[in-house]
Amino acid sequence: MRQKLSACQEFCRQELSRRHAIKIGGLGMLGLNLPTLLRAAEQGDAPLARAKHVIFLFQWGGPSHVDTFDMKPEAPAEIRGPLKPIPTVVPGLPICEHFPEMAKRMDKVTLIRSMTHTMKNHNSAGYYALSGHAPPSDDQRLRDSLDLWPAYGSVVDKLAPNNGEMPTFVSYPYSISDGSITPGQHGSFLGKRHDPLFFTHDPNQAGFRLPELSLPSDLEYGRMQRRRELQRLVDEQAGLLERSLQVRGFDDYYEKAIAMLTSPRVREAFDVESEPPDLRDRYGRTTYGQSCLLARRLVEAGVKFVTVYYSRSIGGRRVNEGGWDTHGFDDTRMFQIVDKYQHPMTDQTLPTLLDDLDSRGLLDETLVLWMGEFGRTPRINKNQSRDHWPQCYTALLAGGGVKGGHVYGASDADGMFPDKHPVKPEDLAATMYTLLGINPATEVYDRANRPLAIAGKAITDIFA
Repeated sequence: MRQKLSACQEFCRQELSRRHAIKIGGLGMLGLNLPTLLRAAEQGDAPLARAKHVIFLFQWGGPSHVDTFDMKPEAPAEIRGPLKPIPTVVPGLPICEHFPEMAKRMDKVTLIRSMTHTMKNHNSAGYYALSGHAPPSDDQRLRDSLDLWPAYGSVVDKLAPNNGEMPTFVSYPYSISDGSITPGQHGSFLGKRHDPLFFTHDPNQAGFRLPELSLPSDLEYGRMQRRRELQRLVDEQAGLLERSLQVRGFDDYYEKAIAMLTSPRVREAFDVESEPPDLRDRYGRTTYGQSCLLARRLVEAGVKFVTVYYSRSIGGRRVNEGGWDTHGFDDTRMFQIVDKYQHPMTDQTLPTLLDDLDSRGLLDETLVLWMGEFGRTPRINKNQSRDHWPQCYTALLAGGGVKGGHVYGASDADGMFPDKHPVKPEDLAATMYTLLGINPATEVYDRANRPLAIAGKAITDIFA
């Protein structure tokens, strides 16, 4: 230990006894223990924030990397498939022929072509992708639990919350599942207070609004507050707030809801119908398209983390619904589905979102992340489709402090495994947190009062 402590270290030692730090951490009020505070004092301040917001476009079902952004035209036919690459504005960076609009914007994008893990089931892989932490087992029966990690946005809400009425974390328009609810979509052991503002209303529906953000016509705000004060008094007299952390979480969540309920700024952020019709058309008159437009409105209004779920289900046999899991069907095969649905929708909505953010001066401060829970087998199966493949896949990032026209890592000649610079979900999580100015070594406490680092190691090579 250094003989002379810094002023920050001395303050920590004087003001926070070890017992008090553990107590506060256990209650979920601090999120940092004393050793972490002292290490932070020695290492300097939190990383410089390059991004103010994140839009996470989660592609439920798992897009095929070798049919989108990591094509293998020199591989055998059973690997390269029927789709062809096209050149982009970045020399030497071809992408799928179904993405002519994205081809014009690849100078805004970083591709990580060496994402890797070992979870082959949707729920376990989905949890890993949504939280940045490996599940206890690769089990399709993995169920939501307070022992599992929270969503990225919940960690951000814990460590760097918004001040005022604007929520830190918003997610919509689905609660995703595959048999059971996929973990990693809410605050989990951090407490309900760090749950997202979540809704399942369709932004593409006429008259879209959030009923939760509107008072009943016969209930005035003052009357509601008086009712709330009475409820609080009863709770305190009954000792509920002292006995139950869960009740306190509901109480804090209720207070946040009241702040949003009475905020014109929040209500205005959700007013998608105020957007010009031609811009709405460019995003696409679909649930996903209008959800991405709403994401732009939310970050513009100050929301820090927005998660948009591509689909409720992992996949389907039809060409007008479902996620990216399109393998194994004899009657409707993978390439018949993605060619008509997932690929055209992606090439309409993603470029429009990047252009819209850029034109408003928001792209430099907004990190856009597009990825699924895994990729697809490079080798095509007997149903002319591709199966689950977590060993190597691609994540796309844009804006928010990352390089444009850049590729990090590489897959091997057949897209089977990382050839260099493998990246695990915990490292991608660390990259995201670092860009937001949050040290990925920061520790939070789980339900057993154990200090846990929030993420792995940031990929600083992709920083602009």
